[in-house]
Amino acid sequence: MDDLELIFSMLGERVTTEITKSKDAIGFGQNKAAAKEGGGVAGNARKDAEKRIGKPIISDENYLTGAENKKKRISNNQSH
Repeated sequence: MDDLELIFSMLGERVTTEITKSKDAIGFGQNKAAAKEGGGVAGNARKDAEKRIGKPIISDENYLTGAENKKKRISNNQSH
């Protein structure tokens, strides 16, 4: 992840935490709803930033391909 991806991820997590606290969320359903709201805030902020800077925040180059990810999981499981 580059800096902007990390910032927007952190924004979603932090807003979710605040929504959870302010609504006194209890249980899976309420926490899931808070997570969707927090993710929505971060998603909207990311989309707005992308419009203003004229390029995407998220890049495919930052993530493992499906085969690389599977290989990594297999090697991690075999080391245990």
